[in-house]
Amino acid sequence: MRSFGSDPALVSRMVTAQIDGYGAGGVAPTVKHFPGHGDTRTDSHTGVPRIEHTREQWERLDLPPFRAAVERGVDAIMTGHLVVPALDPSGDPATLSRPILTGILRQRLGYRGVIVTDALDMQGVRDTYGDDRIPVLALKAGADMLLKPPADTAGTGLFPTQLRAVVEAVRGGELSERRLDESVYRVLELKRKRGLFRDPFADESKVDRIVGAPAHLAAAQRATDRTTTLVKNDAGLLPLRPGARDVLVAGWGAATTRTLADELARRGAAATVRETGLSPTRQTIDATAAAARDADLVVAVTNRAWDAEPSTLTEPHNGPGQADLVKALVATGKPVVVIAVRDPYDIAHFTEAPTYLATYSYTAEALRSAVKVLFGELAPSGRLPVAIPAAGDSGRTLYPFGHGLGYAR
Repeated sequence: MRSFGSDPALVSRMVTAQIDGYGAGGVAPTVKHFPGHGDTRTDSHTGVPRIEHTREQWERLDLPPFRAAVERGVDAIMTGHLVVPALDPSGDPATLSRPILTGILRQRLGYRGVIVTDALDMQGVRDTYGDDRIPVLALKAGADMLLKPPADTAGTGLFPTQLRAVVEAVRGGELSERRLDESVYRVLELKRKRGLFRDPFADESKVDRIVGAPAHLAAAQRATDRTTTLVKNDAGLLPLRPGARDVLVAGWGAATTRTLADELARRGAAATVRETGLSPTRQTIDATAAAARDADLVVAVTNRAWDAEPSTLTEPHNGPGQADLVKALVATGKPVVVIAVRDPYDIAHFTEAPTYLATYSYTAEALRSAVKVLFGELAPSGRLPVAIPAAGDSGRTLYPFGHGLGYAR
């Protein structure tokens, strides 16, 4: 879900393009999380993920994008707080693993840039060692920068504790000054490369010409126009004709549902909004379904509708409410268009929905692209960067990698 897709070759191409783009804009790109965080259900904020890939699987699936990034000269690589027994049988997370950071990343891949840890306040790196040992072990493993020390129960930052531990490790001979000098050099070289000695300060008066600048928003619009994916159009509902109709826009996101309603109104619709949140209750579902019976068209917005089981994710748990909402809306017999605005997997949890689009994003640009696709102003050209498996049966594919419908001309 936080990758460009499931195909290593595709991800590698996207990674190098993004590295080039960031570099051209004067930004130091960082790829993460080494040696690969894709195949786990455990969130390293709250637990210790274990990647059970064999060495051969890791070489085939996880390694290619990182190798491509190293060969492109990426400025920084972030470590993952995850255990990969095939790469280091010790049980240490990669952030603290010398065989992974020095043995594989430095020596085998020849990476010479900065290695930065993931946040040191995450449980994935704190399960085995105390907060005074973690920075020492990360530096011994080969990390150059230590990110975000944790706080104690009183909310006091533990940076002084961790700094003192590193100083004592040097004084006691566990860490050499030469080892620290190597990291200092890499950080200074990155600053030199990015011109921070020549021009170290940002001119905040220029922010409006850079952040949200018209040219940048136009580039974002071009990207979303090319990636909106029509996954399902079984009822032949799309494309819609512009004109007067009563539309109910329901589902997740106050700004999201409002933006969609405004775009529909520009095309002649009278649009009503019912924002139902991440986990709508049965009362909310029933009231929304009742409102749908008075509409000519229903547009339902979902965000992580697949998150229907207890998990360790740090984001709020959804429960089955979103899927139940879509099912109730479809049961009204009214035409329903479902737009998944984060992950494309939601359709697996309400397969009765006949019309389904994936935008991969809920930015205003992505939502505008979706509405243009609804009305045929834009031919859907996006393709799934992942396969969508059946709910509860990952071995059965509902929609394959590369799937995406178009409109007959």
